[in-house]
Amino acid sequence: MTDLIAPYGPLAFFLDLHPDLGDFRSDAIAGLSAPQKWISAKYFYDENGSKLFQKITELEEYYPTRTEKEIFSANAPAITAGVGPRAAIFEYGSGASEKIEWLLNGLANPTAYVAMDISKDHLIESASALARDHALPVAAVCADFHAPVDLPQNALPAPAHWLGFFPGSTIGNMLAETAVAFLNRAAKTLGPGAKFLLGVDLEKDPTVLNAAYNDRDGVTAAFNLNLLRRFRRELDARFNIEDFEHYAFYNAAEFRIEMYLRARRATAIEIDGLVFPFRKGETLHTENSHKYSLPRLTALIAKTPWRLDAVWTDERDWFAACLLSNS
Repeated sequence: MTDLIAPYGPLAFFLDLHPDLGDFRSDAIAGLSAPQKWISAKYFYDENGSKLFQKITELEEYYPTRTEKEIFSANAPAITAGVGPRAAIFEYGSGASEKIEWLLNGLANPTAYVAMDISKDHLIESASALARDHALPVAAVCADFHAPVDLPQNALPAPAHWLGFFPGSTIGNMLAETAVAFLNRAAKTLGPGAKFLLGVDLEKDPTVLNAAYNDRDGVTAAFNLNLLRRFRRELDARFNIEDFEHYAFYNAAEFRIEMYLRARRATAIEIDGLVFPFRKGETLHTENSHKYSLPRLTALIAKTPWRLDAVWTDERDWFAACLLSNS
């Protein structure tokens, strides 16, 4: 089922693909029943979780957000020249649409901006605010970027080409095969001749990585433990939060940070009369964050229709902005 409303307030159109938001209760029970207990990272982002993540991006130890911004600022002329004139931008997982401002201000005659996010109310609010501040047409698509998306035809001025925009290293939260599938879908959505601007977190000293996910102020720990507070508040789960702790480390063999909630002692979580025991030290897996070398990133992109045209990094080679083309 889809709803196309045009116009929608200040938006050129709003397309609601009614994405599957998941069933927190059934997903929690299924994850707690698995040999390696787990819960999808999408459940991090209730109102409190979103606020905590915003605090994380401002921490001294958490380098990705400010490093990506530095790359965009230092290389803006080259990046926007590589994108070319009269592009229409499609931002995947737009959130607050904050990072799009520098791109809209730097591109030559962009024809439109389409924000895509799974959170309907927040999407409409942020895209509408952007529409009021810019003369170009702004639209919104409520969808999950792990599902196929077809852009409405003739709903916007015809661009020279589409530009996919996926900053923030979110692709690192995906397994390699999931990332390939995502890029394949994006190529189909955006079409031949499209370009794609991708943010990627690079391999670096594990000390830096471990510090970024174990900050001294405990904000990342609070973000992780907020999942358990959601268990109690929304699922009426019975357990002691004090029995669990934040646990994150860099797995060098898999090139990724792995994040868990770890039992401090033998304990259990009870939901709907079902009891899920934890041994001391047993973990509930909450997130992966893969870090790439440029050769491994190039190999991954080679499995998709995209071609890697240019890479811009910071002076320490901690992060990369990558421009791809669908030729």
